[in-house]
Amino acid sequence: MEIEDKNSQIKLYGLVLSGGRSSRMGQDKGLIKYHNLPQREHVYNLLSQVCDKTFLSIRKEQSSEISKGIASIIDKDEFKGPFNGLLSANYAYPKVAWLVLACDLPLIDLKAINQLIAARDKENNATAFATRKSGLPEPLAAIWEPHGLAHAIDYLEHATSSCPRKFLINSEIKLVFPENDFVLMNANSEEDYREVVSKLESS
Repeated sequence: MEIEDKNSQIKLYGLVLSGGRSSRMGQDKGLIKYHNLPQREHVYNLLSQVCDKTFLSIRKEQSSEISKGIASIIDKDEFKGPFNGLLSANYAYPKVAWLVLACDLPLIDLKAINQLIAARDKENNATAFATRKSGLPEPLAAIWEPHGLAHAIDYLEHATSSCPRKFLINSEIKLVFPENDFVLMNANSEEDYREVVSKLESS
């Protein structure tokens, strides 16, 4: 008799983390238009093609800015840093896995996202992208399993750091290296912005 995989029915939801203050950029990174749309909507549309449901993670004061037809989850402000948005989403839907992408990844594309999904290991706490240069997990370009997020909540109760990368480094995860490291480039400053625009124009 074949035993059914207990994780086989876990749905995959998409989450675009866009609730940051964008202090280094000097403007909301989620609103910058690299692809003729606000970046957070561009990433939202990418995830909507491959996830059962997709949401924007936002601060409460951003609610009035969200375009019609785009689902969002408001940060509960119970945790610091990126864990705030991720665990707010987990609180709303605790039984699903979350494919999380930061809104400041302007070079991420559907090919890379599909590569991450194809490599997903549901037995691990997370399946995370990593660049070949660093070899370190990218927590904001990763699939987080529900049991992994439960472990994260336990971890945060005792940890001195709320850094999700630090949690993943010390956790059972699967690393995935994209075909091109540049898809994981963060655009956090004016200099980064100019570099991204140059790459997009040349391609």
